[in-house]
Amino acid sequence: MVNAYPKADPALERTAALLADARSADEVVEILRLTARRIAGSDGIAVVLRDGRSCFYAAEDAIEPLWRGCRFPLDACVSGWAMLNDETVVIPDIGIDPRVPQPAYANKAICSLAMVPIGTPEPVAALGAYWCAMVLLDPTTLTRIETLARQAGEALARVRGEALAAAGAGRSLQPEAAS
Repeated sequence: MVNAYPKADPALERTAALLADARSADEVVEILRLTARRIAGSDGIAVVLRDGRSCFYAAEDAIEPLWRGCRFPLDACVSGWAMLNDETVVIPDIGIDPRVPQPAYANKAICSLAMVPIGTPEPVAALGAYWCAMVLLDPTTLTRIETLARQAGEALARVRGEALAAAGAGRSLQPEAAS
């Protein structure tokens, strides 16, 4: 009989603890940069932030430079598609998927990818995992990446909420103007 309950995942548990202690969005991004590639078992990862109608490639850990520091329209890249549709994208062969902007991948050693939206109810980021070989992603690996994205979404929501609360508290401590 197959065990229906997944085993504990120490890497995800350690990352969840780090994310729970994060105090800023930058810290959440850095934690993802440092941990996601190992958790995904991929050749590279990218952390992509939603910035209005654009995607900003904020961080990466890969065997070659990807797109760190670049911006792309939300409707012109896979990370944007994942955020706009609030849906995980798994692409075993980037050469045949119409969502992949072929010119952006032309000089990259990427054959397969998974892109997972981060944040609910509206995604504020995406986590991409890339492989140099054509990979048929197994359900366990996909679950690990989606779990990491969910944990990151919770951390981002928490730190943004704390920042808003601190800003509101600062305003409430200001003396009111005399009438």
